[in-house]
Amino acid sequence: MASRGRKRKAEAALAAAAEKREKPAGGQEGGVEGPIYGRNAAALSQALRLQAPELTVKVNPARPRRGSFEVTLLRADGSSAELWTGLKKGPPRKLKFPEPHVVLEELKKYLS
Repeated sequence: MASRGRKRKAEAALAAAAEKREKPAGGQEGGVEGPIYGRNAAALSQALRLQAPELTVKVNPARPRRGSFEVTLLRADGSSAELWTGLKKGPPRKLKFPEPHVVLEELKKYLS
């Protein structure tokens, strides 16, 4: 006969495993699938595509840094220029994400 503690621990472990399967990969804290990140990334990529249709926009070709929202311009010669980083901004959390017009102004500086 199992003791009470073991049974409760086993049930808690099963519940935690089920909850973990239901959550997206990164959760809300800056992960790849987080709702805040995804919404802001989609809005920004749409604004960039409308402003400069000749550019290719990639959203997270690699896993992002934790707690950051960064926009980088990758040039044909292999160099890169950082258009926005929210790493040192906030709280509140909304300061970590740029308004599209701010990034578009920076993009215009680098393209001209």
